[in-house]
Amino acid sequence: MGLFGTRTDAATPLDGVDAVFADLDGVVYAGAHAIPYAVDSLNLTKSERAVGYITNNASRSDASVALHLAELGLDVVPTDVVTSPQAAMTLLDEHVSPGALVLVVGGEGIVTELGKRGYRVTRSADDAPDAVVQGFAPEVGWRELAEAAFALNAHGGPDVTGGIPWIATNMDWTIPVARGIAPGNGTLVSAVHTAVGRFPLVAGKPETPIFEEARRRFASERPLVVGDRLDTDILGANRAGMTSAVVLTGIDRAKQLLAADASSRPDFILADLRGLHEPYPAAEQVRDGAIRVGGARVRLDGRRVVIADEGDGGLDLLRAACTAIWQSGIAIHALDVPPRLYA
Repeated sequence: MGLFGTRTDAATPLDGVDAVFADLDGVVYAGAHAIPYAVDSLNLTKSERAVGYITNNASRSDASVALHLAELGLDVVPTDVVTSPQAAMTLLDEHVSPGALVLVVGGEGIVTELGKRGYRVTRSADDAPDAVVQGFAPEVGWRELAEAAFALNAHGGPDVTGGIPWIATNMDWTIPVARGIAPGNGTLVSAVHTAVGRFPLVAGKPETPIFEEARRRFASERPLVVGDRLDTDILGANRAGMTSAVVLTGIDRAKQLLAADASSRPDFILADLRGLHEPYPAAEQVRDGAIRVGGARVRLDGRRVVIADEGDGGLDLLRAACTAIWQSGIAIHALDVPPRLYA
């Protein structure tokens, strides 16, 4: 793990990496605007290795996303964008015949990818579709969810084994919008689940199909996944066997990192994307049992987390605290954690 002892102070998170797979919202942009330092850092990264953009957003096509990124100043083409609908197509190919009729709950992103693969599209369960693909779009409401339920229940109703394939692009419970946090695709999928009594196959993060799609497209053997959410980006990278870095410009911050379980812990913690190109300090255990990162030292005294030295009081303190807590094997709720660390 990058946080503890396997790298030198001269190494950056990009050393040995042949591709970077970056999340979008919270990593590259927030709303309509680029996050500070993201564009320059990613363009510099692309000068030496492949850069792909992985998004669970099913409402836009790869071309639409690429246009937005190019307007922000990124060096990008549509094939650099890996979407959850694209990953969903790979799953769909495994379960239905070419040219099958697919009921769509969602928007442009799904319809575009179905067209590329030669599938036919319907919005009505009365057309007897061969599969249902569900993704988020702002216009999705009760009528669309009901059509999915009608199609999935067509062979006998809820709780019947079998039925036509149902693929969800992603299961994000929430999405950030201009006015705050709103229900995401996972919330809408759960409504259909309640009506049909079964779960869908899932293509997007944190499931592995979207990561494997990116690996294949960029022929990458040693990718680095960069994201702002532990429960999607980092968990998914770990499941896919990929190195990961969390950047503190989006959803998850110190509180979530300190409490992360083993399946959701990143290899690197970065303040912003400049950190991709900066030497990453190694964590080491010193004689008093403390974990030292840079000038910061943190140790456990029983179930009490002790800041032995704040160092410069910056990111190295959080890195040291995370390593000490994660190594202890003790759940965060059982520890006395100084409020200072949450800042």
